[in-house]
Amino acid sequence: MGTHIISGLAIAVALTGGWTDWRSRRLPNWLTVSGFSAGLAANAILGGWPGVKTSLLGAGAMLLVLLPVVLLRGLGAGDWKLMGALGAIVGWDQIGYILFAAILLAGAIAIAQMIRQRRVLATLVNLWELVCGFFILGLRPHPEMNLDNPAATTLPFGVAVAAATVFCCVAIFGRV
Repeated sequence: MGTHIISGLAIAVALTGGWTDWRSRRLPNWLTVSGFSAGLAANAILGGWPGVKTSLLGAGAMLLVLLPVVLLRGLGAGDWKLMGALGAIVGWDQIGYILFAAILLAGAIAIAQMIRQRRVLATLVNLWELVCGFFILGLRPHPEMNLDNPAATTLPFGVAVAAATVFCCVAIFGRV
């Protein structure tokens, strides 16, 4: 019963985030903060102090692992907070699966978008320049290739996170 509640909460937060990110390219604080709070409360009620520990470790792991990507402007702060909220909901032992699946899905979406927009060569050249820039400039945001550039093609990571969460909760965790 408790695992169904956790999975349902994770799916609800992820789908809301995916829909919101798709429509507005933003993930609002009311969603991420309430998702974090609900995850912490649900794990506290269902698992006591060990549940709280698992919840906090899940949120902290995601916030720590993804912070460098956010600082390099490769991921938005809303996406970062959404992953933290989902970490608080599903816990540290399962959030890694969701992150891995979301990265794979985001990569597939990016490849499809690159092919659809006929930007394969330009994207590969930009990727090469980005990697070379890290060796020359160090780990700093690239002056042109980052989320702050309005001309850059971006994709809503929240959509990949939503799909990954549903997949993991149903196929891998076997609950819902």
